Amino acid sequence: MHHHGYSWTGEKRFFDDEAVRRPPYHEPPPVTGDGAGRRLEERYREVVAEFAVTGVPPVEIASWLMKPAALVRGTWDGPEDAGGWLATRLAEGPYPERADRLVRDAVERLAWGGDVSLGFYLDGTLFRSIAVVTCSPNRARPEFHCPLAR
Repeated sequence: MHHHGYSWTGEKRFFDDEAVRRPPYHEPPPVTGDGAGRRLEERYREVVAEFAVTGVPPVEIASWLMKPAALVRGTWDGPEDAGGWLATRLAEGPYPERADRLVRDAVERLAWGGDVSLGFYLDGTLFRSIAVVTCSPNRARPEFHCPLAR
């Protein structure tokens, strides 16, 4: 078991677009031939293309493992090392006084194979998401493979 770190900073409106934060369905929508059907099919293709490459956090934390390896910001064998990375990221945010407790709770969760996801506003509508995902296997999604093929 090991852990991967992910971070994303961007406008909250991108974070709020859940369509690109969910893995696409395995089958496209039925083709109806009308305008609404064509728009739905175009949106499906857009979501398929965007989910695979966008750094916007997925709705389900374990789905980070479906993203390209280039989005991994760090990999650690132990939860304490992953917690150190998380502490550094939290120190960059607006709540450094809460970092110790958040990191302690995160390390505890990672130790039993859980995942951690935190988010907060930086300035105005700028949003920061930080996640540490347990890999090989992931408890919530053991069928998801390691993006780094470790």
